[in-house]
Amino acid sequence: MIGYVEAPGAWGFTREMARSVGVDLAGAVVEGWLTRAELGALVQTCACCGQTSGCRDWLVDGQRDLPGFCGNGAALAALKP
Repeated sequence: MIGYVEAPGAWGFTREMARSVGVDLAGAVVEGWLTRAELGALVQTCACCGQTSGCRDWLVDGQRDLPGFCGNGAALAALKP
């Protein structure tokens, strides 16, 4: 299983944000679309973001367009199938 013990909250937000737009980050790593280092950079970006409440609200609302405040928005959009 791919995860980030050192940043479980950021990993969870990154994974769920990706899932909500149809991206499977672990699958992308396994299939070679994303390196483990690139995934780590996404998690690090999330960990440093400071928009936890906005991210949580966005995920609860079930929206499908990535929020403008998401530092990973462009990268996740590029991974969409």
